[in-house]
Amino acid sequence: MFPSISLAQEIGLVVLCAAALVSVVGLGHMLWDSRFHHPEPGAYEGMPVIPTQRTAAAHPMESVELTEAEREAFAGLIRSIPLR
Repeated sequence: MFPSISLAQEIGLVVLCAAALVSVVGLGHMLWDSRFHHPEPGAYEGMPVIPTQRTAAAHPMESVELTEAEREAFAGLIRSIPLR
């Protein structure tokens, strides 16, 4: 095909051009579908994007009863944090 490049380079050039053509056609197909394909309103019944926040009483494993010594230790820790 080209006298100045090797056969391996020619094959690589053909493969590269074919891959570029396939990607451009695929992108055009995706854009065409997204432009002209409008689903019915409410047709999407998937999960919400952000799940709702559960309350602390939602599950018994999400709350822990502290002993008096743990409460005092936590209060001492909070008092030792410098406030800005």
